[in-house]
Amino acid sequence: MVAQKILSPRYQHIFRATVNHYISTAEPVGSKTLVEEYDFQVSSATVRNVMGKLEKAGFLYQPHVSAGRIPSDSGYRLYVDELVTPNPNKRQQASYTLQEQSEEFWGLESTLQRATQILATLSGYIALITVPHKNNARLRYLQLLAIAPQRIMMIVVTDSFQPQSIPLTIDCDSAELEVLSNFLNHHLQGRSLQEIAHLDLESLDQNFRHCAELLQTICQKISQVAPSVISTPILVRGISEVLRQPEFSQIEQLQTLLHLIEARQEQLLPVLFDNLLGDRHTLIHIGAENPLEPMKTCALISANYYQEEIPVGSVAVIGPTRMFYENAIALVEATADYLSNNLNPAI
Repeated sequence: MVAQKILSPRYQHIFRATVNHYISTAEPVGSKTLVEEYDFQVSSATVRNVMGKLEKAGFLYQPHVSAGRIPSDSGYRLYVDELVTPNPNKRQQASYTLQEQSEEFWGLESTLQRATQILATLSGYIALITVPHKNNARLRYLQLLAIAPQRIMMIVVTDSFQPQSIPLTIDCDSAELEVLSNFLNHHLQGRSLQEIAHLDLESLDQNFRHCAELLQTICQKISQVAPSVISTPILVRGISEVLRQPEFSQIEQLQTLLHLIEARQEQLLPVLFDNLLGDRHTLIHIGAENPLEPMKTCALISANYYQEEIPVGSVAVIGPTRMFYENAIALVEATADYLSNNLNPAI
C-alpha cells in the first residue's frame, strides 16, 4: 500500500488522528491536542516533528502561521485510498432504511426521489441521483482512415446520421485499416453504443485475437460517441443539510455551487457519468481533482447503478473535502446497490 510505503506505523497513526480530528471539529489541530485526545505514547515534541514532516511531504498544511495543521487535498487522497474502510454500520443503516421505503412507495420515480432524500439525510451532504440513462443510439457505420504515421481518424455514424470523428493512435497501414474497418462493421453494426462498450472480445476470430486490446480501446471510444446525457435529469436533495457545514458559510462560494447543481446540470452530468462506461464502481474526486471550478473545494463520491449488468445511472454526494469518507462511501454504495437490485429484481 502507498501509505505503508510512505508512512511508518507511527506516522500513519498520527496522520490518521490529525485527519479524523479535523473532520470531526473543522478546527486545525496541533500536537498537544493530539497527545491529549488520542493518548499517544510519545511526547508532544515527537508528534510535532512528525506533523512537520507530513507537512513537508504535502499531506498537511497550516492555514495560518500560528494555527495547527489540516489535511491537504493530497492528504485526503492518501487517507481515502489507503486508510479508509467504508463503515459497515452505515451501509446496513442505509440498506435497512431504503428497504423500508420499498413497502411504502411504488414506481421508479418515487423510488429515486425517496432514495435521494434518504441519502441526503443520512450523509448530511448534497445527494444527487441521475434518472436511469439508456443510450439507445446504435452504430450504423464506421471507417478508420490514416492521417499521419501511427495516427488515424475513426469516423463513426450512428442511427442519428450525425458523423463524429475520433482520433486514435494505431500502428497500422492503410490495407490493415481497411480490413479492420470491415471486421468492426461486420461485428458492430446495429449494436447499441452501451452494448459495444461491454462486448466480450474473448471469442474473436483467430485472425484478430492478436489485436484484442486495440479492439477493446476502439469499442470504448465508440461507446462514448453519443452519450446523450444532456436530457438526463438529476434529482437533488440536501441543500439544507450542507448549509450546516462551516465551509459553506461564505455565501458566494455556496451560490456558485448551487448554481452549478441547479442551473448548469449539463456541465455536471459528464462528471457524474465519468465512470459510467468503465468498470469502476465507486469514484472519488477530492478538491482540485474536480474538473469544475465551483467544486474545487468539495469532495464528490459517486457510484454506478446497473440494469442487466450495464451502468445506467449514478448516485453521488457532494460535500466539503472535510467529509466523513468512511460513512459517505458506504452510504453511496448502499444506495447504488439498492437501485441496482430494484432494476434487476430476483426471478
